[in-house]
Amino acid sequence: MFSLIGTIIVGFIVGLLARALKPGDDKLGIIMTSILGIAGSLLAGWAGQKMGWYAPGDPAGWIASIVGAVVLLLVYGMVKSK
Repeated sequence: MFSLIGTIIVGFIVGLLARALKPGDDKLGIIMTSILGIAGSLLAGWAGQKMGWYAPGDPAGWIASIVGAVVLLLVYGMVKSK
């Protein structure tokens, strides 16, 4: 239970940092910001495993998670503009 709450809190912080680093007006609420951060962390962990940086089951670092969330924001912006 506490692991899930911790994941949501960390995801929210990562999502906020990613939104602060990427310029533009992304109208996302608290829930979508949290989902963005969690998905960015999962993306960073997956990419890190494929590149050999992380072993399976290792969590991604803060910087990698933020970079993953920024990438997702860029993709979201491209999809939303079409």
